[in-house]
Amino acid sequence: MNSLKNKVALITGSARGLGKAIAERYAALGADIVINYSRDKASADEVVTNITAMGARVIAVQADVSKVADIKRLFAEAIKTFGKIDIVVANAGIEMVETPVTEFTEEQFDRLFSINAKGAYFTMQQAALTVENNGRIIYIASSTTAFPIPGMAIYGGSKTVPRYLVDVLSKEIGHRGVTVNSIIPFAVDHSGIFADPNSYPELRKSLIESSPMKRLAEVEDVANIAEFFASDLSSFVNGQHLLVNGGATQ
Repeated sequence: MNSLKNKVALITGSARGLGKAIAERYAALGADIVINYSRDKASADEVVTNITAMGARVIAVQADVSKVADIKRLFAEAIKTFGKIDIVVANAGIEMVETPVTEFTEEQFDRLFSINAKGAYFTMQQAALTVENNGRIIYIASSTTAFPIPGMAIYGGSKTVPRYLVDVLSKEIGHRGVTVNSIIPFAVDHSGIFADPNSYPELRKSLIESSPMKRLAEVEDVANIAEFFASDLSSFVNGQHLLVNGGATQ
């Protein structure tokens, strides 16, 4: 079994969904956890309660990743509390679907790119500045970056940009033993836009039909890969983008 004992993991956007699943997985493996949330303090507090019950140390820090000052404060709070950071998961993001290119607005573009692209860029920049030698930096992308889907131009575009940074950063800091990789999940059930099982029925149906396994991903499918990338098993895996999509074709 993998162990993250004596490691400190910071996960952005970890009050719900994928971020929560990853944070709780790392805690179960022995890591101390830094939860990050933007607005939903109640959900963040629930994750803190869950992790505390596992016997791990945990703090929750409110920070808006679209604001660089907030990102710096988030990392500073983590180091102030735990003295170091070993693992950073740039997970925070928002989705927008079923919006054709001819219909999206400047406001929508700015909002998604400020969180998904700018937020991930500066989170990984701060990670590069602070993460311990032999640490791990993980970016949570989206399968829309590999399989363009109508109606997802802004979302897919905003999630594509940080993938390039993963490639560059893996080369810039690899000499420190730090690995930088991205996880590219398929649409995730019980998370994001599919948190409500009745939401986007036509899109859900189309995605399931494209999958040989005839289902969406689950948060645990993604947490499994996040565990691998955070562990010693991935110590020589760097600059990679791993699809977690069950062989789906979109």
